[in-house]
Amino acid sequence: MSVKIAERYRGVEGGLFSKVTKADVGDSFASMEGQVTLMGWADPFYPDPAIPPHIQKVLTEAVKTGFPAHYTMPIGSLELRQELAVKLKNFNRICADPRRNIIITPGSDSGLFFAMSAFIGPGDEVLVPDPSYPNNFLNVQLLGATAVPVPLDRENGYQLDVDAFARAVTAKTKAIVLTHPNNPTTTVFCREGLEELARLVVEKDLALIVDQAFEDSVFDGIEFVSPAALPGMWERTVTVCSISKGMGLSGFRVGYLVADDRVMDVFHGAAVNVLGATNTLSQIAALEAFRHPAFLEENIRAFERRRDMAWEELSGIPGVRMYRPESAFYCWLDVSALGDSTEIVDRILKEAGVAVNDGKAYGSQGAGCLRIIHGCLGDEEAARQALKRIAGVLTGIAGEREVKQ
Repeated sequence: MSVKIAERYRGVEGGLFSKVTKADVGDSFASMEGQVTLMGWADPFYPDPAIPPHIQKVLTEAVKTGFPAHYTMPIGSLELRQELAVKLKNFNRICADPRRNIIITPGSDSGLFFAMSAFIGPGDEVLVPDPSYPNNFLNVQLLGATAVPVPLDRENGYQLDVDAFARAVTAKTKAIVLTHPNNPTTTVFCREGLEELARLVVEKDLALIVDQAFEDSVFDGIEFVSPAALPGMWERTVTVCSISKGMGLSGFRVGYLVADDRVMDVFHGAAVNVLGATNTLSQIAALEAFRHPAFLEENIRAFERRRDMAWEELSGIPGVRMYRPESAFYCWLDVSALGDSTEIVDRILKEAGVAVNDGKAYGSQGAGCLRIIHGCLGDEEAARQALKRIAGVLTGIAGEREVKQ
């Protein structure tokens, strides 16, 4: 039997016929669980228990009522949207009408694809920072468009180079896709750079899709700016958010989109076709999380301790250039002086028993880099020991290559 797969899916592999080690493709990564320490999955405290007691209580009570057996509306619970409108005003400086400007999605990944689909089609070009979240590139391909990588300068802390974006714009350019703070570099894009990018978006009549999954875990008093709150950007921006990262509620799969009602009208019309309705019980958990978010601060303190721990264990290794994380619960290491990043990932797996991410998955600028999730595991000492084993492998490679500090 001959099966013809759409051209836009050529080259997309799920691990059934070839080896795929990307953490969120197929189950090859998960199949290593119990054999090695998984430090390549951006799921806080994985695989240890991580549901706050007050959320557990609300979930238990909700199950007893039997109500979670039913759908909410495809656009999501109104109660949750109302609570999100409060959060958006206080944190993001965005005034959103819960009935017109917010839609609940089954996770931010599906939300990101849904957001992009309203603007992007075959023949279009989309500008994507490089390095960046892999889905930013792949989603564009799946929509039949072309992702145009725009390099971020390592020497400038991976901040936006708006002149580079301007040079990349053509008559086919329809949108820019950002992950902010950036995954994998943890960079929090500065206000000045975002304001310059906003002016470019307005001038060139583009859409901006911003994945803000890590917005709630920013360190050192760094200012976080939501692009949709900048002048002229509300009508041009779709903001994608999540409860998976800072709140550490990944398994509930709840995200949400925020946009001007002219754009949101399209999302409302297509929601049942694409999203169905986000899990009712998960929305109950999200509602409780936003009503009583004190645990978020506890998580951020834990992430900051892990950040400092990773810095202590990894930053002084000869040939390793570590970027002190500005956000999230992972770190980004330039190991190009030690050799090929894929080979180094394999050695860390075999010699340290730890699975980490190869930077090549995050764009061409990620070659020679590693992403390490130091926020996994509930036990901080277990996390430290895993980092020490990684450090031992990297130090050994540096010695073999006679790399000096």
